[in-house]
Amino acid sequence: MESKNSNSDLLKKKIYLSDLIAKILIKTIAFISFLSIILIFVFVFREALPIFYYKASEKVYTDEDLKQETYGEEFLGIPQTEEQHSSSSVIHATHEDDKSIWENIFSSTWEPISSEPKYGIIPLVIGSFKVTLIAILIAAPIGILSAIFTSTFAPKWAKEILKPAIEILAGFPSVVIGFFALVVLASFLQDVFGYQYRLNAFVGGLAMSIAVIPIIYTVTEDSLSAIPKSYIEASLALGAEKWQTTLFVVVPAATPGIFAAVLLGIGRAFGETMIVLMATGNAALISSSIFDPVRTMSATIGAEMAEVVFGELHYNVLFLLGSILFIFTFTLNAIAEFYVRNKLLKKFGGHK
Repeated sequence: MESKNSNSDLLKKKIYLSDLIAKILIKTIAFISFLSIILIFVFVFREALPIFYYKASEKVYTDEDLKQETYGEEFLGIPQTEEQHSSSSVIHATHEDDKSIWENIFSSTWEPISSEPKYGIIPLVIGSFKVTLIAILIAAPIGILSAIFTSTFAPKWAKEILKPAIEILAGFPSVVIGFFALVVLASFLQDVFGYQYRLNAFVGGLAMSIAVIPIIYTVTEDSLSAIPKSYIEASLALGAEKWQTTLFVVVPAATPGIFAAVLLGIGRAFGETMIVLMATGNAALISSSIFDPVRTMSATIGAEMAEVVFGELHYNVLFLLGSILFIFTFTLNAIAEFYVRNKLLKKFGGHK
């Protein structure tokens, strides 16, 4: 009898010890993850902070600088007069042309590499929103309708094939999707629609939707599957057809989860780099046409960060773009998480 009690106590101690180790491990991982997010947030904003107290400094351009940046008459073999040479020997200019740094940043021209750099982020912001909007308008209906079909109408054997097939798209590297859009999709769409620019916002948005569809599909399908079976059985018992039950009972009940799926998809599309870098044309233009090239904030950071001088204004502006991306995506993810938890999980958990 005593041996049985001792064995039971020993087993309880082992279970308690394993649970304690698991709790400590989970809390440690969660703390490290949270700390990493905070450190990334602090680092990005620290590097963008110098913009807020930046002062335009006068820079002197000599004839040597101008020779490196322009094709002067001397390079073409045409002799300069003494008056031309003396007038071009030293030129004083300011970076901002007597304009404040914020007037420069909120302008409509992005030309960071020039004698008078212009850091207008407006076309970059518009380009990011344009590509994101196109991607969501394509991906959201496909992802949501696919999730509804899989969770409600598809037979079991089809669900076992369709769900993994769609979710496997999430594992595709962004560079592969971008390369596919660059080589295959861009030429095909130009032949079909006959527009001028081969790489544009439409091509980038369509390629982006390929990466966004699995996210919207997975979250939506999980939300639809979380609806209590009693809701569906009650609707069918009242004489409603299966499509009526889906349209008027299941989908409205899963609306918070569907909304969260779309928000997560927007965050994914807004922060994507490689696809837009390869498929949008990378021209910082402000245009209402979806068939014109665009340049996004994430593509600008990816293309220019490796070439900037550490600590210069161009460097700080790129981190400002990173801060905007971080705030936008973090806000969307937070809204989606809390919306699902408060409106969906608590609703079906019996809480108000």
